[in-house]
Amino acid sequence: NSGHITHIPTVAKEVYDVTGAGDTVVAALSLSMAAGASIKEAAVIANYAAGIVVGIVGTAAVTKKELERVLKGDSA
Repeated sequence: NSGHITHIPTVAKEVYDVTGAGDTVVAALSLSMAAGASIKEAAVIANYAAGIVVGIVGTAAVTKKELERVLKGDSA
């Protein structure tokens, strides 16, 4: 550990409900790292996943298709 701190700004556009956001971060971070992503890459992916979840009222799950869409920059 080099002691370097990286700040990753939120990507959430609108927040309606934070239910499950933390669970989403843990799941996306873990899965990304298990797939070979660096901790920084995994944190960015987890941030995007949480951004999707908080934009939905109630408990929500992120689909692979939704995550791929936002990672490509398509917000529509």
